[in-house]
Order: sequence, then structure tokens, then C-alpha cells
Amino acid sequence: MWRQAATAVFPGVGFREPAQASDLVAAERRLTRTLPADLRQLLFESNGVIGHAHVDTVWPIDQIIERNLLFWSDQNVTQLYMPFDALLFFGDNGGGDQFAFVQKPERPDIFVWEHESDSRRWVANNLQDYLGRSLRAGDDNWYQL
Repeated sequence: MWRQAATAVFPGVGFREPAQASDLVAAERRLTRTLPADLRQLLFESNGVIGHAHVDTVWPIDQIIERNLLFWSDQNVTQLYMPFDALLFFGDNGGGDQFAFVQKPERPDIFVWEHESDSRRWVANNLQDYLGRSLRAGDDNWYQL
């Protein structure tokens, strides 16, 4: 389903080998939270999605773990920016801005964190909408106002 949806929007989209169930269980244990159901399903089909200009539109599970643990606990990050505990990051634009699910309260919406201003704002209704918008545009700044 996810591969078809992404390919329909951008035929040049790249896919990785599917993630294993054990990888996702281990990820949830390390993150101490459940991955959103749509993200889990996508990762079972492809452990990450590569968009225009080789941008990691959706990161592989190892990168999801690494980046979120960094954002949630690294003292340099926590002193510089507002807290990230409510967010689960899963992709970026290749230029520093990151995309995340809001998990507190849990909702399907996707928000962007703009690293230069530390702003967080809505950009898509859900993962499918995010893939459609980001892969259709062919531009790293598709979410800019």
C-alpha cells in the first residue's frame, strides 16, 4: 500500500529493504513509546523512503531511534530549544528541518520543526498526506508558507 501510494506521486521514489518486526519492537523499547500505526506499516514495507534529491523523506528505523533519543535527552539540544518530548521525528527536508508526529496528545497530524527558528507547525493531516505533499513537490521547501 505505502510503496504504491509513494510511487503514484513520485515514480522515482526510493525504497529500502523492509524493516523486521523485531527491529520495530526493539525501537519501541528503546524509545519507550509506541510508533504510530501508519509509520509501523510503512517501515514493514520499506525501512525508509528516499525522495527528491536523495532526501530521507522517511528515515530508516535506526535513524528514527538515534535522532529522537538525541532530541529528547542531549543536554546541548535541550538547553538550546523548546522541549521535544511530545514529538516523534521520522524524516527531514535535507536542509535541517525535521518532520514529526505529535504524540502528546496522540494524533495523526505531521508537524515540521524549523531548526533556525525553533518553530513547530502543522504541515500534513497524516502520513499519507505528508508523503503526497513532500514527494509531489520535488522541492525541499514544499512546506514553506
